[in-house]
Amino acid sequence: MFKRLYDWTLSLAESRHATLALAGIAFAESSFFPLPPDLILLPMSLAKPQKAWFYALVCTIASVLGGILGYAIGALLYDTVGHYIIALYGYGPRIGALREFYAQWGWAFILVKGLTPIPFKLVTIVSGLLGYSLPLFIVLSMITRGARFFLVAAAMNRYGDTVRVWMDKHFAWFIAILLAIIVFGFWAAVHLV
Repeated sequence: MFKRLYDWTLSLAESRHATLALAGIAFAESSFFPLPPDLILLPMSLAKPQKAWFYALVCTIASVLGGILGYAIGALLYDTVGHYIIALYGYGPRIGALREFYAQWGWAFILVKGLTPIPFKLVTIVSGLLGYSLPLFIVLSMITRGARFFLVAAAMNRYGDTVRVWMDKHFAWFIAILLAIIVFGFWAAVHLV
């Protein structure tokens, strides 16, 4: 079963619509979608390692644009959509404390959380809700999301053949590890942040 899923993922990564799908997932993940773009960025970079840098750039730009949508949700739609997403992660009662923290350490919050498996949509919505400087938010998002995606591109560019051989043999482990990271990110967003 996992071998077929692996082959399907690689074939999807090689399709002519893969870059558009990658951009769509990166955009959506920064504002409302629960799954990270790494799910498609990794196989695409494995399928075409020479394009890994381009894929990282696509992910970065789309993620920041999606982050601007998340920021707008926090700034303009908090009473409806934003409140629902924040409550889903248990942040509702902590908004006051978060506001004080953001006033002094908002830049660090954006930079650190953009690299972690904690859903970036929380950062984008909270930044808009708390009125963090939009230009600074965009710059910090470019730095942190770019670092994350370009690290993946660098790893795939350098170790892609080794990773592909490992994934050919152990794709089930890869899926299990990736799911564990995603679940940990959601758990950490609720309990640690």
